[in-house]
Amino acid sequence: MPIFLRFITAALVGFGPILVAGAQALPDVPASAPVAATGPASAASVDSDAAKPTAGAPDQALSGAAELLAFRASEVKFSLPDLMETLRDRRHEGWVLAAYPDPKTGRPLIGAGFSLDLPEREHAQTDPLNPHPFVEPSSAQLWAAAGLDPENLKTILSTFADERARWKPRVFRRKIAGLDPEITDAQADALLRIAAIQAIENARAYCRSFDAMTASQQMAMSQLVYQMGVNLEEFSQFLGLVNSGASAGGTEGAVSGDQPHWQAVQQSLIQSQWARLYRTRAIAVIAMLDPQYADMPNTAEQRIAATLRPALQHRRGRRGAPSLEVASYSKHGARPLRPANRRGAKKKA
Repeated sequence: MPIFLRFITAALVGFGPILVAGAQALPDVPASAPVAATGPASAASVDSDAAKPTAGAPDQALSGAAELLAFRASEVKFSLPDLMETLRDRRHEGWVLAAYPDPKTGRPLIGAGFSLDLPEREHAQTDPLNPHPFVEPSSAQLWAAAGLDPENLKTILSTFADERARWKPRVFRRKIAGLDPEITDAQADALLRIAAIQAIENARAYCRSFDAMTASQQMAMSQLVYQMGVNLEEFSQFLGLVNSGASAGGTEGAVSGDQPHWQAVQQSLIQSQWARLYRTRAIAVIAMLDPQYADMPNTAEQRIAATLRPALQHRRGRRGAPSLEVASYSKHGARPLRPANRRGAKKKA
């Protein structure tokens, strides 16, 4: 469905019960009690054919995310719950129910690597053969689109700012497993769902032939966008190969099932620093680009594993070579275990 029709659909269907209001939260709002954790969301909450908004908010809370609410699972060949389950896995994003710092940027993340403080951004579509625009709402707009209380977002950001000011980065990372949950499993699922839909929409904007790709190729591209966000723009050789020969309708060239072509696409990722730093994750994602992946997934992964070498990790020695932070090359970074103990548990840092 074209983007403008999705927007109209969201306006007619989604605004009946309007979303909870939300502006970009700032970390100077007084904190309140954290949300207690409950059981995981039901399958129905993540596998419906269209996103379901919740009641309560003015239209501006939706301005950057309205089209995401009109998404239908039938628009992609893979299962959205399967993508979400993959992203929850520790090989990919992991699952943390309290705000914690991105290993590279120090910015707050929660759930399956959901960024809590991104502003709404312009992301121009520079490919004249791709009619799909990028969708880059703010974290607050995505939070509202997921049906969460914007006041809770302010509280979480305020608490995170206090803890980041009090703890050094390494201390904060050691304390992650002891942070008290600030959102429930169901709320983290809602955030993951709306963020995964955004990744799908932007994967379509990166790939002219997205709609004609195999289910595994669509999922692989969506995973790459989810992890890297706008940083995927830097993989120009990879994106150029993906789009080479593809028409505006996306039915030619790159999606013809040409095995040598897709091997070249895979090789461009294998040679990247991202693949070497995130070897385990990269093997799974790159293998899914194989047109024959559905028939022989294990063989596809073994082939990638045989050619992908891990990054060299330089230890501090006589020359003072700095240690390589494997978790530092990403929008999200590697994920720790989900928290189980109380926030503020008195441990010696």
